[in-house]
Amino acid sequence: MSGADEVDSRTSLHITRIARIAVTAIVSALLTIGLSVANAPLAAAANTTQLYNDAQNAFAHGDAAGGIGKLGELLGAAPNDTDALALRAIWADYAGDRGAKIDASAKLGADDPSRQAGVDNVLRVISTAALTPPNPFPSFQGPQTAVVVLGFGLLPNGALRPELVSRLQAVAIQSITAPASPIIVTGGNPQNGITEAAAMKDWLVRHLVPEGRIHVEDRAGSTVENALFSTQMIRDLGAVNAAVVTSANHIRRATADFTIAGTPVVGAMSTLDQIVSQILPLSKANQRGMYLDATRVFGLPATR
Repeated sequence: MSGADEVDSRTSLHITRIARIAVTAIVSALLTIGLSVANAPLAAAANTTQLYNDAQNAFAHGDAAGGIGKLGELLGAAPNDTDALALRAIWADYAGDRGAKIDASAKLGADDPSRQAGVDNVLRVISTAALTPPNPFPSFQGPQTAVVVLGFGLLPNGALRPELVSRLQAVAIQSITAPASPIIVTGGNPQNGITEAAAMKDWLVRHLVPEGRIHVEDRAGSTVENALFSTQMIRDLGAVNAAVVTSANHIRRATADFTIAGTPVVGAMSTLDQIVSQILPLSKANQRGMYLDATRVFGLPATR
């Protein structure tokens, strides 16, 4: 082989090696891009999930503006997320952010008109409940109306606290003016092996309310669950609406939860405790618990 041929051979091998390296680099880059593109939806889903959870955490801790902002980021990535749109419309109403409310409501209406109608109903219910003062008087009801008394935390030994006794005294009076109505006692949260509902039933029976009228809902651990679980029981009993009995500082929230859950509230009797301080309409700041409950009853998940 001549010297020239040897140089040409070496040059050819060098070029071949460079070409192989280049091809390998190009293939690797293409694979990387392909994997990135394939994983992009997963990354976006993870990001929107985190933004949703961050928003709900902000709402739970009283930071409505922060939560609305997180939902805005989420909707930038997933503009048709109806849960996020509904949540943003509800909390924008609470925060007085008219622009965010109108925007979220319009987009939700375009994507899911029935969901938007539900949001409008939620906001109407909250507004009405916030303006309605507590009423210490019983209402006259027929068998189509269930009388529902909400529980309150028991003492560690399972005994009734004074506030719960006041609620039971009120429901005992309500049971007289609605003599054919079924009575639902709702509340779980057991202490010393006794649920709120069991303790309430025992008190009512000892105070001459017929045991056969009393129906026990002993799973609820919150006002939201009081409303959801009692609504199902009301339907199972063949009733169509409810007279709700609870404390004066709780009645607005309870009636809103039951109404949003699908149970029309035709009577709302409160205890006399704290009634004077609850006469005036609730300020927006004092409605935060109602908005938080409403989103849960409406079916918007607390976390994803």
